[in-house]
Amino acid sequence: MAEAIGRSQWSSAMSRVITVAGALLLAACSTVVPRGPVQQAPTTQPAPPPREAAPEVVTGLSQDAARNRVALLVPLTGSNAGVGRSLANATQLALLDTRNQQVRITSYDTATGAAAAASRAIREGAQLILGPLLAEDVRAVAPIARAAKVPVLSFSNDTGVAGNGAYVLGYAPAQAIERVVAYARGRGIDNFGGLVPNALYGQRASAAFLRAVEQAGGRVVSLQTYDRGSGALGGAVQRMAKDAPFGGVLIADSAATAAAAVPLVRRNSPSTQILGTELWNSDGGARASAVLNGAWFASVPDTLYRQYARNYRARFNTAPYRLSSLGYDSVLLVVRIAREWRPGSPFPENRLRDADGFAGIDGAFRFGRDNVAERALAVQEIRGGDTVTVSPAPTGFDGK
Repeated sequence: MAEAIGRSQWSSAMSRVITVAGALLLAACSTVVPRGPVQQAPTTQPAPPPREAAPEVVTGLSQDAARNRVALLVPLTGSNAGVGRSLANATQLALLDTRNQQVRITSYDTATGAAAAASRAIREGAQLILGPLLAEDVRAVAPIARAAKVPVLSFSNDTGVAGNGAYVLGYAPAQAIERVVAYARGRGIDNFGGLVPNALYGQRASAAFLRAVEQAGGRVVSLQTYDRGSGALGGAVQRMAKDAPFGGVLIADSAATAAAAVPLVRRNSPSTQILGTELWNSDGGARASAVLNGAWFASVPDTLYRQYARNYRARFNTAPYRLSSLGYDSVLLVVRIAREWRPGSPFPENRLRDADGFAGIDGAFRFGRDNVAERALAVQEIRGGDTVTVSPAPTGFDGK
């Protein structure tokens, strides 16, 4: 594991991010989000009013050999096109805000085949891949990229795809569970219950939950799983009821599922503190649910994201997907490393493990030996249709 970020290092890094976030205000303008595949960026801009030069995000083969070549692999068509285009827009915005002239990003549509997109990107000179979004696409891309010695900085949250040149930048569920459990334990909660779905996410959430409670010095009284079928959730809550009451209950699922479970849980344990996962940060239903009022969950901090979202809306005339900040932060990382990355040369992969980590819209993060982004997380409480930070993200990775 890389060394922790020190206070002075973090303050310096965060100052850079705040400066970039402030530049968002200066770069804001109104452009309608494209409805189809991303097209070649225009070389001129209408006037008046004058606009900044077009961002270096293009499709297909680019002929600029004097810049660092980076491929963006995201779905630009199909069912996930919305989030894919939001990620592409975010990389566009980051290049504008940093006024970077050393990096050219070329986008490729993974909806038509992630392996084919990766092969084409590498043939066209990419020395680094940002994306893909989906874990199965990372699995398809990773062997191709590894053979070409091109690192993959994926937006997946599946830690199982990390390693051998593939990195996971997405929000790992285990880290969010560990953070919220530690916070709950610090508030005097010592016995826990858990509700998790019978799926890969649930399996990993279960393992993380058991480990987190043990590390915090608490006790898991009951951990119940359920299928997605009708009535299965209610059956899991009934099985858990025999061990009630609980100090806290983790519901490792969507906000809608949690909202359905909470009234059932509280029939036998009225004062139970409800705990959620990082899924709730990108789920608007969590904030809107009166049933979840007072629940806690851990996630990346939202302070800078809210400013980013305002400027994204101003430029693209639509709200960003919450995950789009991964695209923005990946560009901040590349721009920082590009200062010492000679165009045409391999990407300096060793720099991904810089001792002082990286700072972005989503706060501090660093890559460990497992190639998974370790993040400084905040604990949020759902309150009155919004979220309130009840435990700020640490200023580094030493817990201070």
